[in-house]
Amino acid sequence: MTLSPGLDERLREAAARMHRAEHVRHLRETTAQQIEGVRSTLEDLEFELAQEERDVARLEGGLSAVLARMLGNREERLERERAEAVVARERVDGHRARLAQLEADAAAAAAELAVLDSASREYAQLLAQKEQQLIRSGDPRARELADLGAALDRLSADVRECEEARQAGQGAHEALGVVLRFLDSARNASTFDVFGGGLLADAYEHDKLTSADKAAWHAQRALDVFARELADTGIAARPVMPKVDTRWFVDAFFDNIISDVLKHQRIERTRAEVKKLAQWVRDTGAYLKARHAQLLAERAQLLTRREELLRPA
Repeated sequence: MTLSPGLDERLREAAARMHRAEHVRHLRETTAQQIEGVRSTLEDLEFELAQEERDVARLEGGLSAVLARMLGNREERLERERAEAVVARERVDGHRARLAQLEADAAAAAAELAVLDSASREYAQLLAQKEQQLIRSGDPRARELADLGAALDRLSADVRECEEARQAGQGAHEALGVVLRFLDSARNASTFDVFGGGLLADAYEHDKLTSADKAAWHAQRALDVFARELADTGIAARPVMPKVDTRWFVDAFFDNIISDVLKHQRIERTRAEVKKLAQWVRDTGAYLKARHAQLLAERAQLLTRREELLRPA
């Protein structure tokens, strides 16, 4: 038995508006892709048209016209070039008209979406109202709805925490990439220095290592944030940048204590450790991405079941 016919009717209307919004949204995305393609084509056609018009202008006057007269084929070539220019102009005009129509379609879709923007929120609010009515009324569906609500709350929290951890992992991976780029530059300079690069190679190497040291502190900060976000997903981790960075990058190189060969070996060792750390971050990020997709799929199933229970008969 329907508890609120008025509410059910509003649900149907909101569902129709929501589905229309989704349809228009897809239309807008497709239209945007078409616009991008036409603009690219139009750019090429306008370039071709400019070339054809230049060819016509050269035959109408200038050296090309003189040569054509001398060869006795000026009028024939001019007629052909003019015909090709006309065809090129028609293509440009046609694509400009098509572009204008597509842009008008995109504007119309955007205007309709602005009107339908609240449909999803309205539908969700109406579903929540009906859910509360059923729970308060003692309807047989109430228990399942309550369980679904609790499960959805947990899943929503898991989805949010997984996404936050994934984003933190991206930040950590980017920060490690900066360190690796400096270390790559330092390694290249060190290789040159081993074979007698001299003071310039030494200075360049020192500059890149100092930059790597600074970048390493930023990377450690990003790794700390990543570790905290991972803890929310149930993953315990304590990623640490190579401990030698501060002493080695600053003290050893400023004091010029270590030989060129030993410096090169240490660059390679530290670089390998950072690469290993970056690989771990990348692998963990891949796991988080897969886990995020799994959680979204589970939530979608629960939402579908909830909607089935609440949908008007």
